[in-house]
Amino acid sequence: MSKNRTAVLALLLAGLAMPSLAHADDFYKGKTLTIVVGFSPGGGYDVNARTLSRYLSAHIPGNPNILIQNMPSAGSLTSVRYLEMNAPKDGTVVTTFNAGLVTQSIVDPNKVQLDMRKYSWVGVITPDFRVCYGYGPKGVKSWDDMMSRKEFILGSTARSSGNYINGATLREVFKAPVRQILGFPGSAEQRLAIERGELDGDCGSFSSIPVEWLRDGLAHPFVRFTEKVPPEIPESAVYIGKFAKDAEQKRLLDVLEAADEVGRPYIMSRQVPPDRVAILRKAFAETMQDKAFLADMGKQLLPVFPLTGEEAEAIVNRLASAPPEIVAKAKAIYE
Repeated sequence: MSKNRTAVLALLLAGLAMPSLAHADDFYKGKTLTIVVGFSPGGGYDVNARTLSRYLSAHIPGNPNILIQNMPSAGSLTSVRYLEMNAPKDGTVVTTFNAGLVTQSIVDPNKVQLDMRKYSWVGVITPDFRVCYGYGPKGVKSWDDMMSRKEFILGSTARSSGNYINGATLREVFKAPVRQILGFPGSAEQRLAIERGELDGDCGSFSSIPVEWLRDGLAHPFVRFTEKVPPEIPESAVYIGKFAKDAEQKRLLDVLEAADEVGRPYIMSRQVPPDRVAILRKAFAETMQDKAFLADMGKQLLPVFPLTGEEAEAIVNRLASAPPEIVAKAKAIYE
C-alpha cells in the first residue's frame, strides 16, 4: 500500500472515530443526572451528595442538571437494587448507599443478594473514619484501660448497624469486655444515654462525635478502624490492626474494615456504556480537587479523602476473595 493511500485510510478511520467521541462528550448536554441517596434528607450521605451535586456538573461535558432523589428503605439496599431494576441504564443515574452493604453482601449473601463487583464504581468521597471512645472524666481512655474494665457498655440500633459491628469486633475478635444494648431509635438517643451514664461511650464516625465533647475533653477516642487517619483524629485512637496477634485476626479485620474504606461511595449500573462511566469517573475525580467544593466541605466539617472508581473496585474485589473460613467468622459477628 502506498504512503498516500495509507494516509487517506488513516484520515478516514479518524473521521469514523470522531462522531463516537463527540457523541460521548455531548451526551449529557440538556440531560439531568440523578444522584439517588439511599437515606432520608439531612443525614451524612444526603449532605455529602447535595454538596457534590453543586460542583460535579461543572466537570461533566455538557454540564447537565443534577437532581437529588432520596430513596430510604432497607438500610439503602433498595437504592442499590434500583440501579438494575428500574433506573435508566444510560448513565443518568448514580447511587450513594451504606457501604456496610459491601461487607454484608460477602458475609450474608442470602440476605443481601448483591454482588458489588457487578456495579461500576464512580468514586468515593472519603473512607468512613470510625473510632470507639469512652466518655467522661472516668471514661475509658486507652485500649489497655478498656481491656482492664469489668464492662464497657455500648448502645446500638440493631445488629446490622456500623457501631454494633465495631463493638462486636472488639468483643469477638479481641475478647474485650464489651456489652451492647440494642433497640435505640438512633444516635441522638444513644448520646443522651451516654450523658446520663447509662452507656460508657460509643463506636462510630469520628465526625459524628459532638464537637463540644471533643473540645471539653469528654470524649476519649482510643481505637480507630482504618489505617489511614485524617489529622483531626488524635493519636490516642490507635489503629486496631496493631492489636491483631496472628494472620487470621488480620484477615478477619480486613473483611470487617473493607466497608469503612469505601465509606461514601458512588456507583452506577454495570450496563451503563463504558465511555459514560469514564466521563463521570473523570468528573468525580476533578470535583474532588475543586477548590470551591473542598471549601464547602470544609465549612461543613466533612472530610474529603477520595478514592477513584478503580481503587474502590480493587477494594471490593479484595474483599470478595477472602477465604471462606474468614467469611464465616465475620458472619458470626453480624449475627
